Amino acid sequence: MNILFLGVAIFILSLLVIELSFYAFRIIQHPDRATVRKRLRRSVAEETANPGGDLFKKQVLSDVPFLNRILSVLPGVERLQLTMNQANLKYTLGFLILFSMAIGLAGYLLCLFLVRNGWLALLIGIFSASLPLMYTRSKKRQRMAKFEKQLPEALALIARALRAGHAFSSGMKLAAEEFGDPLGPEFNETLDEINFGLSVADALKNLARRVDCPDLGFFVVSVILQRETGGNLAEIIEGLAHLIRERFKFRGKVRVLSAEGRLSAVILMVLPLLLATFLFVFHPTVVAPLFHDPIGRVMLWIMTVLMVLGFLMVRRIIKVEV
Repeated sequence: MNILFLGVAIFILSLLVIELSFYAFRIIQHPDRATVRKRLRRSVAEETANPGGDLFKKQVLSDVPFLNRILSVLPGVERLQLTMNQANLKYTLGFLILFSMAIGLAGYLLCLFLVRNGWLALLIGIFSASLPLMYTRSKKRQRMAKFEKQLPEALALIARALRAGHAFSSGMKLAAEEFGDPLGPEFNETLDEINFGLSVADALKNLARRVDCPDLGFFVVSVILQRETGGNLAEIIEGLAHLIRERFKFRGKVRVLSAEGRLSAVILMVLPLLLATFLFVFHPTVVAPLFHDPIGRVMLWIMTVLMVLGFLMVRRIIKVEV
């Protein structure tokens, strides 16, 4: 059974490697095709068969038709696709899933051949498969943080444009032209939706849905309420920009004050790993019972769980929401 399972795993891994190799070859041969396809996936619309002729954005989850049909019915795919859009990645969701499966199987087989421990190999495989998702989330956090830094200046520019007599859409256009990624392209997409006939309120709601930024939600709510109830929109946006700047200042103070706690958390996590590595390299007989003795393996699992719980608790303590 183990030989059959390994054979199936190696066969699946080979198929994934072949598919990813063809995808990489196509990217190398046509480097601009990925950018063009990404724009088409986000902007091309298709007409439905109903009499009203409504237009919906066509979303392609994978270049492989069979995989695209499977992903279109799986739960949680839309949220993962939204995360990829927020990270502004050039490849498709299908490629991300295939790549995760490939490195997960590779990590599992490699650890199984080296360590001969099925449970440890399974954990290594799961961790390896989660690396692309962790990278995607990291890119998303970086891009959203950059958007949040650009937002106060963009709001100030929109407020100045409104005081100069420009319309709200003209102010957003000025901000889209002035700022680069991520704020400029996101504002441009909102303006495209308005130009295609979507109401300003709905276009702004779509913008808040695409961008994971709480401050942007305040801006969207303020604009929608002002259009319904009236008021000085330029003054509202200026006040919001000032509030966001003050939040940045306060967040910087909190980060400085909590630096000692974060450093302590890093030291508490790294020091046992460094000590274990030192003993494993220079005194392997000291740590050998942890891997070969049943009681030692149980103690090793308990230590790992306690270290993870301690890191999560310290992170929870030092994390201050502003």
